[in-house]
Formats: sequence, C-alpha cells, structure tokens
Amino acid sequence: MTKPTILAALMMTASMGLSAQKAMTPPSGGKAISNELIGIFFEDISSSADGGLYAELVQNGSFEFSPNERDGWGAGTAWRMIRPGHSLGYLETRMDKPIHPNNPTYMRLHIERVKEYYDYQGWKGFGLQNDGFEGIDVKAGARYDFSAFLRNVEGGAKQVRVALVEPQGWNKDPKLLADASFNVTDGAWKKYEVSLTPNADCAKAALQVLVLNQGAVDVDMLSLMPADTYKGHGLRRDLAEALEALHPKFMRFPGGCVIHGGGDGFWNTYRWKTTVGPKEQRRQLKNTWGYHQSMGLGYHEYFQFCEDLNMEPVPILPCGVSCQGTNGGWGMKNQAQDVVPMSEMDEWVQDALDLIEWANGDASTKWGSVRAAAGHPKPFNLKYLGIGNEEKITPEFAERFKYIYAKVREAHPEIVIVGTAGPGSHPGNPDFDNGWKLAEELNLPILDEHYYENNSYFLESRQYDKYPRKRTTKVYLGEYAAKDKKLIDALAEGLYLLHVERNGDVVCMTSYAPLFARKNATNWNPDLIYFDNERVYPTCSYFVQQMFGLSSGNYYYGDCVSFKGDKKGVCQPVEKSLYGQSVVLNTETRQLFVKLCNAGSEEKTAQLNLSRFKGLPASAVKTTLAGQPDDENNYENQPIAPVKENVEINKKMEMKLAPYSFVMLQVELQ
Repeated sequence: MTKPTILAALMMTASMGLSAQKAMTPPSGGKAISNELIGIFFEDISSSADGGLYAELVQNGSFEFSPNERDGWGAGTAWRMIRPGHSLGYLETRMDKPIHPNNPTYMRLHIERVKEYYDYQGWKGFGLQNDGFEGIDVKAGARYDFSAFLRNVEGGAKQVRVALVEPQGWNKDPKLLADASFNVTDGAWKKYEVSLTPNADCAKAALQVLVLNQGAVDVDMLSLMPADTYKGHGLRRDLAEALEALHPKFMRFPGGCVIHGGGDGFWNTYRWKTTVGPKEQRRQLKNTWGYHQSMGLGYHEYFQFCEDLNMEPVPILPCGVSCQGTNGGWGMKNQAQDVVPMSEMDEWVQDALDLIEWANGDASTKWGSVRAAAGHPKPFNLKYLGIGNEEKITPEFAERFKYIYAKVREAHPEIVIVGTAGPGSHPGNPDFDNGWKLAEELNLPILDEHYYENNSYFLESRQYDKYPRKRTTKVYLGEYAAKDKKLIDALAEGLYLLHVERNGDVVCMTSYAPLFARKNATNWNPDLIYFDNERVYPTCSYFVQQMFGLSSGNYYYGDCVSFKGDKKGVCQPVEKSLYGQSVVLNTETRQLFVKLCNAGSEEKTAQLNLSRFKGLPASAVKTTLAGQPDDENNYENQPIAPVKENVEINKKMEMKLAPYSFVMLQVELQ
C-alpha cells in the first residue's frame, strides 16, 4: 500500500464509481435509515466566501467597506493610489447617482496631469492598485477576466489601462505580467470587460487600473475572475472540488449566525432578496464574524452549486428574532435577544413565500422570472426550508416561529420545514427542552441540533439511543465537531457517526461545522478544510466525512459484525466504548459498506458475517485512515490521508483493526 498525496486523497472517490446495476431488495434483518445523513453546512465564517469559495480576486471591488464593519475601514480599504510617471491627481469617494441604490459608494478619479518625467515600462497615468486577498495568485497562460463599471464625467474620452503586475518593492518598477486597454466615452455607467493572460506564475500579483488622460472618471464594481471556475459558475475550482469529493447529499446555507445579523441588529440581517440578480444591484453587508460580505456568492450561486453537486439545498431564513449575542449579550443574565413587532411579521413571512416561488416557481411568476433572468429558467426544486438558527427559545421566539410556520405550511405543505433546538442541544438545557417541546406541539418535520464538544463526548456519548422512537420529528445534527483537529478527534467523530447511522431512523441529516477557514483569517477552530490562495489543506476529520459521504445507504444492519472480547457478542456500541461498527446497504447502487472504528490504543479483531447479502464478490475496496492520536494535518505537514487497496473478502472473515484507525470496505454486490 502507498499513501496518496493529499490532492489524490481528496479525489480518491473518483475511481469508485457507482454501480450501474439495478436496485435490489434488501435482505431481512435491516432497518430503513435516511439516505441523506451526510451533507455540508456552508457559513461565511473565516473568510469562506470572499477570498475563499467565491473566486473573485479583487478585494472591495465595490468600495463598500465601511467603519461600521471595522475601525479604520472605508471605501478605499484594500486599494492604494498609484501614479507612475509622477502623474498628478486625487481620489474622491462619492455616493450620488450610483449604479444602484443597493450599491451606493463609488470612486471618482480626478486626473490633473499625466506626466512623463519617469516612465517605467512605458507606463504613465493615475489610478488604483489592489493586492487582492494577501496577493493575487495567477498562473502563466491562464485567462483572467477583468470587468468594471465606469462613467466619464469630465474631459474627453479616457484611455484606461488594466494590468497584472508583480510588485518588486519600494521604488522599483513592477514586473508586467499582462495588460489590456479600453476607451471610456460614455457619460453614463457602462460595464467594460477585458481579459488578461499572465506570462508567468505569480503568487502575489497586484491589479492596476490606470487612466491615461486628464479629466475625471467614476469607477465601481471592479472585478478580476479566473476564467477557470467550477463548472463555469464563479466558484474557486479546488475548493469546490474538495466539497464535491465529500459526496454530500445536501447543503445548509448561508448560516449559522450570519442569517440574523449576529450582534448588530436587524439592519444587518441577511435578506435573500438582496443577494440575487445582477451583482451590481446586490446589497452588501457587514459579516457577523467581523469582515465584509460582497454577496457575489449569493442565493443564486448557492442554489446553482447545490444543483452542480446534486445536493438538496437547505436555505435558512431569519424568523424575526435576533441573535441573543447582540451587543455582547452572551454574558448577560437574560441575554439580549431582540424581536420584530408582530405587526411587521408578515414581511418576514412573505420573504419565505417569495423564496419558495423564486426557487420553484415557473418563469412566468414574479420571483421565478428573477431566477430565469439570472440564467436559470428551470426551477431549482426546493424541498427543505430552515427557519431560524440557534435562537434562544423564548416565548417571543416561539410566537414568531409559530406564525411563520403556520403561514408557510398553509401555502406550501410540500415544503419540509427545519426548526431549531437553540444554542445548546443537549437534554437538560432549557433551550433544547423548550425547542423539542415546541417541535412536538407543532409536529415539526425536522429539528436542528448543534453542539461542539471535546472528543471525550463523541467517544463516550450515545445521545440518540435514548431518543423516543415514536417521535414524528426527526433530528438534523446541523453543527457539530470535536474541539480539535487531531486524528483522535476525527476518530471520535467517526465513532459518533457510526452511532448516528445506527439511529438513522431518528437522525435524518448531519453536517460538520464550520466547513472552511482561510489561513490568517480564521475566526473559529477547528474547521473541516483550511486553505490559502494556492492550496487546500484537508483535516483528518475531512477524510472521515468523505468516507461517510461515499458510503450513504438506506438500510442499516447491526448484527453483521462482532469484536473478539466483546461480552455482548455483537458490536452495538455502548457508553464509553472506543470501537464500533456500521454496515450500510445502498439498494439503489447495490453497494454494501462495512465501517469499523478503533479509537483505542489496542488492536481489535472484527468478525464479519456477510452471509445474508447475495452476490458477494471475491474482493472489495478497503480504505484505511490511521496514525497516532495526536497526528494532525496542518499547513506545514499533512501526515494523515486515506490509503486504498483491493482485498479478498468472504461471507465470514476476520479483520485486524490497528490502534487509532478507521477502516471501510466498499463491496459491489453482483
């Protein structure tokens, strides 16, 4: 066996294609479980969107950064004035007659004189430079598409030169990588587009925009996008492919605490309607986690990505209740939850109804036509809709949730509503208990639980064994993670997911959180995937999630595996056991998955009995994740990656499980 590279490991499932054979009847002894157990949760935390999954390379291209977001920020943040050849001019921030009221700020460039006393590489002019997100990473021969809105306001036609350069330090000429020019004549806003193809690789390039004539010109919505994005839909390819390799069944978005404005109040609440349509018309926001959301990655892009990955979209809408952390409220006795007056709740209800129309309505409908105008005439076929996120389950919350829930159910009984169990999702927590009481009162289809715990909780707890089996409300474990990123944490999560699969009749969905974190801009640890401008750094937990995503099925068998030395004779994981198993059958693809986890320090021997499964082949694909408990993947070293091999299998067989290992057999039934 050889350990693959991280990139190869990310895409290891590409060679494990789904079986083309017809669906099969499950053998007796199995339990029907959810086939949507493993999904992903995307929240714009730790610069996951701008500077991350959204492929835009220019930071603050719309000049909408504000001191409301961070002290010292303003329209010119991430930009600097440049004047090669010692040209003269100045910048002016303006908000009169913008492209659109949702995007009010733009920059006026006053060019007083274009001098030629000093001319590097034939350059002159007055303009702006943007270094992107800690530099702009470009590749030789690749195409990068620049666009901007400009308006000529004083003087004759303006020649504008756009260039990618490699800065060489103070008082030194930059190295030219690519450039292009165009002329601006119109006195009204107009979009201009050119393409740039660098002549060399550069990890920290900069974008320069220079006006070469005297006068004044307005500029807004500057953008530089790689032509090569995931399926041409504007997402950074390597990050999107890392998610594709997880084989997720659904995606929850856009939050998380992002949806209700975090600690800022209703003015900063995420409203989906201002994130669709032309990007120059979208309303940008302060991000809950202390930076800026351009909304270039908005609801249209989220839904498009779900379609591209064949995931069910699970959008989460605010429900007229703020985050209880408003203005530092987490430390207050009663916290600081604010609420919308009931007299104004119809607006929030209408947002939910209009979202369903936007996603599922015909192109002839009001909101369906907005979707169609953006290039997607066919409906997205929305099935799930979440209302609220981690709000404290107060009487005020319950009143507003009931109001929205009743209105949406009345208008769209086909939509599956996902509620929230509050910020502390364990029995005995008042919000958890009140959340479940409300769910049972309403006969809510799904309730979203969240918890982040030390690995000991996931190693020892079997929370869902204790849940009432007659409940009609199913569990969505929407946010969870062990509080570190070592191998032992990943194994603890894997052991817990085996427990979840055994309770797949109670738990219908799960998603690890948070999903992404950018190097040098991380708000939360641990995260599933770290990245910088050039690379993706998957954690140990990533590969556990990947194996579970690959091995989804609709029947669980609990008596096919036992462990030597187990007094029970079969492995029905009990409290505080450090090993476990799961056998899952996918009747549609005729695939059988045997998953075994050993999170202890001693070798274990698993005894498999697969006699009930007809068409058992002579071999299977075995995937192993193993190492030392404190091993972790980081920016300098990635020691943990899955190892794949073909092994012989029999109806009855034994398998050795090394200490600190997770093993999966993928069996293609004949």
